[in-house]
Amino acid sequence: MVHIRFKSMSAVFLALAVSLGSSWQVLAGAPTEEIRAAVNQGIEILKGANLNDARQKADIISRLRAVVYPIFDFREMAKRALGTHWRRISPQQQDEFIASFTELLEKTYADKIDLYDGQKVTYVGETKDKDFAVVNTKLIGKNQSFSVDYKLQQVDGKWKIYDVVAENISLVNNYRSQFNRVLTKSSFDDLIQRIKSKT
Repeated sequence: MVHIRFKSMSAVFLALAVSLGSSWQVLAGAPTEEIRAAVNQGIEILKGANLNDARQKADIISRLRAVVYPIFDFREMAKRALGTHWRRISPQQQDEFIASFTELLEKTYADKIDLYDGQKVTYVGETKDKDFAVVNTKLIGKNQSFSVDYKLQQVDGKWKIYDVVAENISLVNNYRSQFNRVLTKSSFDDLIQRIKSKT
């Protein structure tokens, strides 16, 4: 329980660590610029990093966290991942779930960072509808490529990611299915314990 069950989702977190610089073909709006800036910072951090060294890897993850965290709306991600169960728990439980879910995402991100091997990101499209936007990208590696789309909304004047979709599979929807299976048979406390056991 509480794992990403398909290879394409390896691209979800890895995509934020790589960039193709200025080689992109669409007219970028603010949402794309937010992601592009984070990706550019990520690749600078990863350049020359020895991810086989545990101490250096921990430092890299810490530096990447400072880049990635500000552009994600973890509260909105947690709310969507819990679905209808969100309204059935107290504000204190909601805060506990946000913290646990954020740790789970970071653990997944940290586990996937070893997959970085010079992959690049191209930006292929952007659509906006008032306070919501989707930025379409492609993660290109030596032997395979993935489509990775970022869903964003404006929060206090800034664009924040609330879902990542790799190869048409939503990160949030994947977790929602897993969490729902637990909550239909067990309790919220049991779900929290299962998440914590993974982090």
